[in-house]
Amino acid sequence: MEASMRDRILGADIPEKTRQQLIGYLSGRDVTEEQFGRILSQVINEYGYTRIEPAEAVGIIAAQSIGEPGTQMTMRTFHYAGVAEINVTLGLPRLIEIMDARKTPSTPTMTIYLEEEWSTNRDRAREVSWQIEAAPLHEFGDIITDIVDMQVVVQLNRDVFDRRKISIQEVMERAPKKIRDRHHYRDFESDSDEKAATLTFFPKERESYQNLFQLAEYVKNVIVQGIDDIERVVVRKEEGEYILYTEGSNLRDVFEVKGVDTSRTRTNNIAEISDVLGIEAGRNAIIDEALSTLREQGISVDVRHIMLVADMMCMDGEVKQIGRHGIAGEKESVLSRAAFEVTVNHLLDAAVANEVDILQGVTENVIVGQPIQLGTGDVKLIAKPINQE
Repeated sequence: MEASMRDRILGADIPEKTRQQLIGYLSGRDVTEEQFGRILSQVINEYGYTRIEPAEAVGIIAAQSIGEPGTQMTMRTFHYAGVAEINVTLGLPRLIEIMDARKTPSTPTMTIYLEEEWSTNRDRAREVSWQIEAAPLHEFGDIITDIVDMQVVVQLNRDVFDRRKISIQEVMERAPKKIRDRHHYRDFESDSDEKAATLTFFPKERESYQNLFQLAEYVKNVIVQGIDDIERVVVRKEEGEYILYTEGSNLRDVFEVKGVDTSRTRTNNIAEISDVLGIEAGRNAIIDEALSTLREQGISVDVRHIMLVADMMCMDGEVKQIGRHGIAGEKESVLSRAAFEVTVNHLLDAAVANEVDILQGVTENVIVGQPIQLGTGDVKLIAKPINQE
């Protein structure tokens, strides 16, 4: 690209992201001055069309644009990616989850992409899945509750260990530690015999059958391989690479597993994304999840409405819900908060705190019967008196 063309792009009144995209598009292309002029003027015109009028009620338009199509959404749980074992909430319930900024979605799932060495080999992809999928101790052998000797005996199966690429010693060390740390249960002692591949647990109080059966339950379900929060992993081949779909989500621990492509791996848990990757990633996740939920139902909503909502939810550095415990409940205007929910409480608290409402927003001006400060209401007309002789 010629220097004069680059200078004209740098001087154009367009957003920085559009500017960089245009420079990237034209770099290395043989473009005449006339063609360049047409391209640049078209980009500037398109940008002009996307700008809003001054004093436009963007919040109300965004609410209408998302709310009206939302009335046509179905309420259902979907079998994810054609896999019967994994369900994911879609439709209106999912949109409500996103706007409510729920800490944990009703069906947390992850889509885990693998690095090149692992993504093309099914056996290696399966090895990664074993490092991620939570495997309880009862999958590694037989567990016997011995009432006579008051002990729980685990007879480990060496074939399972060979298949899952994990050592017996590792499981023997991990099982008692996990019961103590994860379940906070310490009323037992354990003994291991690596040659015989047995692991024995004894309750401290040998007289109580209840303690024995409680210990047996902990031993049976203790997770000895994989990540505790991820209950199931399904390996599927899509477009020439193996991808892991999970039931359950734990972004931080999955990122530490060797072979996982951290740049593409994603979860539907927005709060987790925000905690691990930061608030900007959380904002992008809200936009992406909301758009994909709407698109799945065949509903087209302009991305700018979703972006406005996402910006409002994330502007304080944490993901906040739209409702009373978030944006609506933290408005500066007393009357606006009172109009949303629990009217008397808001008015009473504001009176006690001696709060003042300066009547800047839409709701409070409607309540007191004044013109709202949007559109034509944003302009004040001052009449100049005519001097009469």
